[in-house]
Amino acid sequence: MQAFYHRDYYFPLPEGHPFQMEKFPGGHAIVAREGRGITLRPAEPVTPGQLARVHTPAYLEKVRTHAWVGSERTRMGLPADPRLFARCASECGGTLQAGRAALAEGIAANLGGGTHHAAADRASGFCLFNDVAVALRALRVEHPDLFVFVLDTDAHQGDGTHALFSTDPRVFTYSIHVGRNFPARKVPGDCDVPLERYADGPTYLDALRRTLETAFLAFEPDLVFWVAGADVHRDDRFGQLCLDREAIESRNRFVLDLVRSWQVPLAIVYGGGYNREVALTNRLHAEPVLRAGERR
Repeated sequence: MQAFYHRDYYFPLPEGHPFQMEKFPGGHAIVAREGRGITLRPAEPVTPGQLARVHTPAYLEKVRTHAWVGSERTRMGLPADPRLFARCASECGGTLQAGRAALAEGIAANLGGGTHHAAADRASGFCLFNDVAVALRALRVEHPDLFVFVLDTDAHQGDGTHALFSTDPRVFTYSIHVGRNFPARKVPGDCDVPLERYADGPTYLDALRRTLETAFLAFEPDLVFWVAGADVHRDDRFGQLCLDREAIESRNRFVLDLVRSWQVPLAIVYGGGYNREVALTNRLHAEPVLRAGERR
């Protein structure tokens, strides 16, 4: 199994900033130390042309020149930094490489990604480029008839991904998330599973098991992108769910067993994670990757 990491990922954010850049090298270190059968490879950035299949020229120029104004900067959630364009292009590249590796070998991961709030012309919720969308559209050039299932178990709805593929019958978007949480305005996907705030592990797992397999079997995908999400943990600052580590491990096992049982290629990406204990965020992000490596 291959997992892709990002050499230009980390740079310091202002003290107290809720986004944790440290989770990327931290998760990488865990996978490097414990990943049996996992080969780590550096990610290469996507090209401007690959980004332009998803994002508008005006928006790409805004990210390149970090020319954010007013509410745009607030919605983005990150400082206007000249390094963001390269960082996010590398993140998209890792997801594209993971998609290619999954198609070739059965399973792969990007030690980052899952920036599912980014839309064609706007940033949102720490997401500048929609890495799954960029990867998917690049893969479509190589595999025009590819049917892709975007499986999102992050605590927040993948509104940007839903908007980008709302009229594409060859993409199925599934999202299980807190209904009354960010983003305030939801974009309907193909299967939305909204939960009450602070739903516990049994409630979450029951909803996942009741809905995911049915959607998966009805669509019969050629490839799955899984936005795993570490923000479902009960101590996450923004997730508003109450899963403990045992419940998250049960979620991971269920997803991996389902996809493996149908022998569908799987590319795993991180999604959100904002625990006050950064080491726990690192661990929660690394665990589905480690389990996938063990189950090859």
